[in-house]
Amino acid sequence: MSSALVMPRRFASLVKIEHTIFALPFAYIGAFLSVDGVPSAHDLLWITLAMVGARSLAMGLNRLVDADIDARNPRTSRRELPAGTLSKGQVTAFCALALALYLVACFQLEPIVRWLWPVPLLGFVVYPYLKRFTWLSHFWLGAVDGLAPVGGWVAVTGELPWEAWALGAAVAVWIAGFDFFYSLFDRDVDSEQGLHSVAVRFGVAGAFWGARFLHVLTVALLGAAGIGLELGWLYWLGVAAVALLLAYEHSLVRPDDLRRLDATFFTVNGAISVAFFVFVLAEVTV
Repeated sequence: MSSALVMPRRFASLVKIEHTIFALPFAYIGAFLSVDGVPSAHDLLWITLAMVGARSLAMGLNRLVDADIDARNPRTSRRELPAGTLSKGQVTAFCALALALYLVACFQLEPIVRWLWPVPLLGFVVYPYLKRFTWLSHFWLGAVDGLAPVGGWVAVTGELPWEAWALGAAVAVWIAGFDFFYSLFDRDVDSEQGLHSVAVRFGVAGAFWGARFLHVLTVALLGAAGIGLELGWLYWLGVAAVALLLAYEHSLVRPDDLRRLDATFFTVNGAISVAFFVFVLAEVTV
């Protein structure tokens, strides 16, 4: 590998840049539905850059705060900080650059965004510490990611109707639900280290039942937003696609068989995000 590509690849791996696919389409969904059409190229560009900066900052902070915990977990011990391929100083500098990108982008959008930018930042800073105290950290993560469609909406219109919050809540419970699944990876290690998660608190069966409930709620909230906005059949096909993909996700794993959990977390949830965006795009442009 070329030496010029080594560091960029390490930082891309640090923040799991490919997983931006979870949140970015929902920021676009908020923006597109807010105007029932296609926002300006200016708004879409700065929303994209704000999301990239925000997510990179969130992941960088998470890795810094959790470096010692990651080092003690066999699953995460090969991450960049515990493995020593990136230093804390380098990751701190990266976070500073991500914050600068996020702030510059926010100030190119609707004036109200210049006042609201600290809200996601507070979420980023608090989240990594919550697992030390409460299993409710899953819901905090969901709430932070649920800001994506809300942010996309307010960035274009400067307004926050209840439909925007319904979309945000749908994303929040969707993310929290599959984070319930994700907690199963580290149940034993978290228990040994005194960390909190739904899997530690309620066991494998509890994580499954909680995820099922939250994903049913996801579909209901997407439906509520569609009713409020009086959207057409293409949007409702998108809601149906989300419901079917969530059902497929839950069919892949069982409490006594977690072998396909990786496929559930990464592949299917990425497909949900992209598929729903495609249907929303069709709804507002056809």
